[in-house]
Amino acid sequence: MRSGRRAAALLAMLAMLVAGCVRGGGEAVTPGHPPGSTQGHAQGPDPALVQIAAGTLRGAVVSDHRLFAGIPYAAAPVGAMRFAPPAPTPGWPGERDATRPGPRCIQDPDSDPERGANSAEDCLSLNVWTPPVSEEKRPVMVWIHGGAFAGGSGDIYDAGRLAARGGLVVVTVNYRLGTLGFLAHPALGAGGDVGNYGLADQQAALRWVRDNIADFGGDPEKVTVAGESAGGMSVCDHLVSPGSAGLFRAAILMSAPCQAQADLAAATPRSLDYAAAAGCPDPATAGTCLRALPVDALRKPVWYFHIGSDELTGPVTGSALIPQPPLAAFGTDRAERVPVLIGTTRDEFTLFVALRYLRHGQRYMTGDYPRLLADTFGADAAAVGAHYPIDRYGGVAQAYSAAVTDGAFACVSDRIAGELSRTGPVYAYEFNDRSAPAPEVMRTLPFPVGASHSLELRYLFDVGGAPPLNPAQQQLSDQMIDYWSAFVRSGDPAVDGQPDWPEFDSSGTPTRMSLQADGSRVDNGYAHVHQCPFWAGLREK
Repeated sequence: MRSGRRAAALLAMLAMLVAGCVRGGGEAVTPGHPPGSTQGHAQGPDPALVQIAAGTLRGAVVSDHRLFAGIPYAAAPVGAMRFAPPAPTPGWPGERDATRPGPRCIQDPDSDPERGANSAEDCLSLNVWTPPVSEEKRPVMVWIHGGAFAGGSGDIYDAGRLAARGGLVVVTVNYRLGTLGFLAHPALGAGGDVGNYGLADQQAALRWVRDNIADFGGDPEKVTVAGESAGGMSVCDHLVSPGSAGLFRAAILMSAPCQAQADLAAATPRSLDYAAAAGCPDPATAGTCLRALPVDALRKPVWYFHIGSDELTGPVTGSALIPQPPLAAFGTDRAERVPVLIGTTRDEFTLFVALRYLRHGQRYMTGDYPRLLADTFGADAAAVGAHYPIDRYGGVAQAYSAAVTDGAFACVSDRIAGELSRTGPVYAYEFNDRSAPAPEVMRTLPFPVGASHSLELRYLFDVGGAPPLNPAQQQLSDQMIDYWSAFVRSGDPAVDGQPDWPEFDSSGTPTRMSLQADGSRVDNGYAHVHQCPFWAGLREK
């Protein structure tokens, strides 16, 4: 389906990955079943038709799965609803066409390959992939897409194989991005109830799933929230947000740098500056002014955080929706006590180094290394440079990639796994297929990409944009789908006939599954390979 569009969208997603209605703790009710209900509406004999409280949907049916696309889960966040929590969606008469995805949310224009096409403010929709109709209630995975909170969409992720092979109902979600999703201007709310509109959208989608998924054959008592990169960071936020409590029973965090979020004190001045530059400089009238601007004036994101030379917008901590940063909450055992599957790719940051090489002509000469380290690690630059010397890694690009991979991704994931394992079962992994297919443009580089950020996604979803998997990689893809599906089904990635995946035990020798095309295996050398004792020492200085 739409392979050319998916390939282009994947490149945009690669360029932006770093890589949620709730107000004051209240809950907006979306049309559907009463909260907590597990009963669905009576369904007719046509598998392409599903009746929910809001109306009838006509989806697409193929031999091994069904797709219902472009389903609104909240009202259009336009006009007075711009920069407001999501409101209940109105119903519709007759049948609604659910064979095509809805518009993408407004994207970062600097990284959008479609140059704003197929995007709109009225974008709060989701897609539901299901196995063929049966009497069995299926476990549910709600997938939150990545894209630096500035790009991407739920329809990039074709979840047909997860539905068919894994037996899951998979929900992929659009949520407000960039400025429209995360501007934290004080004129837009009171008492820290600003920003985080995109995260509130995700929470509204989770409530929609709770209230409606039984109509699609899903089990609302078996919902796992999952995401990669910015999507994984969102999952970290849901683990600690009061408004997300009780909406899922397990969580999957993939390549999630959950430390890379700004607090309200840092986001407020940037939001004030953004509003002023957009033509709304008076804080007293900025709320009305911002809601009246044409949407084109708000396409460029407000940026809050840097990882290396790449920027992030996104959820704001110390706010009404996220009172405490996720890592601080994890460290004091104040997160949802649910099973967690968490991991990274072996070479996370090579993607970003590659994109700067390809898009901006950055050639990573020896003389650039001190500046790159200083821009990224500040006062710790000299120590990082000594620990990651160029000659050990074969070049500046490789040394810099290794340092940021370890410091911003791998060892953060290791820390999160250790802290969450004190209060619930944690299963950790590393995707380590260093020959994973990459888009053609990334195969022209003078340094290897390896198992970079996002390349594991096509082992779970059909995202296009790269050569097909070879037989060994297809076997790994099948294995990963089986592991992920088992975790969604039971909170434990145990699969008959596959290597046993032990729990992560921070009190002993932490182990994780190394996912490899030549045979996945349990590995206990992750912290050593990624220099995590060094990074822990820097953090404790």
